Amino acid sequence: MQTASTNICERMGRSQELSEFKHSTMLGCHLCNKSICEISFLLNDPRSTVSGIITKWKQLGIIATQP
Repeated sequence: MQTASTNICERMGRSQELSEFKHSTMLGCHLCNKSICEISFLLNDPRSTVSGIITKWKQLGIIATQP
């Protein structure tokens, strides 16, 4: 018998983790005074992803994903 959460995970799948290059590209665009909306459009990634990467860099000073 499957639970509802297991069933949802199977339907949605797991998203790919962004590469360090993609993180660096987002940060580089941010440092060149591009807005989050512009970066999102240029790199074809959701605004929430771009915002999260930039926020993490501002707070922690890192861009690499942690294990």
